[in-house]
Order: sequence, then structure tokens, then C-alpha cells
Amino acid sequence: MNQTAAKSRFPVPAVEELPADLRERIETLHQKMGFIPNVFLVLAHRPDELRAFLTYHDLLMEKDEGLSKAEREMIVVATSAANNCLYCTVSHGAFLRIRSKNPALSDQIAINYREAEIGPRQRAMLDYAIKLATTPWLVDDGDHERLAAAGFGPEEIWDIGAIVSLFAMSNRMASHTGMGPNPEFYGMAR
Repeated sequence: MNQTAAKSRFPVPAVEELPADLRERIETLHQKMGFIPNVFLVLAHRPDELRAFLTYHDLLMEKDEGLSKAEREMIVVATSAANNCLYCTVSHGAFLRIRSKNPALSDQIAINYREAEIGPRQRAMLDYAIKLATTPWLVDDGDHERLAAAGFGPEEIWDIGAIVSLFAMSNRMASHTGMGPNPEFYGMAR
């Protein structure tokens, strides 16, 4: 397999050296996308942890009920930008362009979601997501009440918080490892 070298402060294993389940997933993704997102290669430094990360990611980001997949990506882009995580902002910006079918939306959200072309429900969602991502000690019952008033049910509110939390970890792992975005992400769905 043609594997681009992913930048990391830690050893990056060759795909061929990974356990079969991870190798199969990466090879399938490579065939689908035409490249391997660096997060798979860099986090493969510890295969069990990559497997756990992917399981939680898929449970939160790929479900069809509750938040739309575009709304899920909006949360990742807004909070990753607030955390200055280039990898997640760029890569999930590409996925937001695909899922929203709006090539301008991810840039708007990454730069200033308050000026983005979104409705009041999504603005309330991102207001909360940014608060949880940047000042979690200030979160209170009133925040959840505002989300409910904007039309979010308890399970959607849970998902908002869980996505923010997972990507806070992901943002920090990207910084910790020195992981940068694949060049291919910049041009996707433009």
C-alpha cells in the first residue's frame, strides 16, 4: 500500500504491521478516499487506543437519529477551531462541506460561527459547544434549559456534550503528537 508518511513525535507503524481489523479498516478507507487520514496512522502508535477512539467516534458521529450528521460536524469544526486544532478543523471542515452540501459553511463556522449561515437552533447548539469546550466550569442547568428551549431533546444534548468531549481529547492528541492535516482535505468538496 502506498502510505504517505504521517508527521508525528512518536513512531508511526506501517499499515502492514497493524492488527488485521485495523489494517482492513485503513485499507478500506484508503480505497474509498484515495488517501489515509493521518489520524489513523498517528494514533496507530497504540492500536488498542486507536480501536477505542474509533469505536466512540463512530458511535457519536455516524448515528442517524437525533442531531444531523452535518450538525455533528459543525460541533467538531467550531470547537476544534476554538482549541486551535488545525488537524480537526481542516479534516472535519472537509466532512462538513460534504455533509452540509454547502462549501462555505465550514469556513464560516471555523472562523466565526456567530456569522455563519445557520439557524437559531444550530447557533444555540454551537454557543453551548463552545462554552463546554472553552469554559466547562461555567456550564450550568441554564445552558441545558436553553438547549431544550431551542428544540434539543435529552439524548441530543448528551450527544452535543459527548462530541465536544471526544474532540477535546482528539484536539489535544493532535497537538501532543504534532499531527497535521493531509493536504487532500483542503480541496475536498469545494
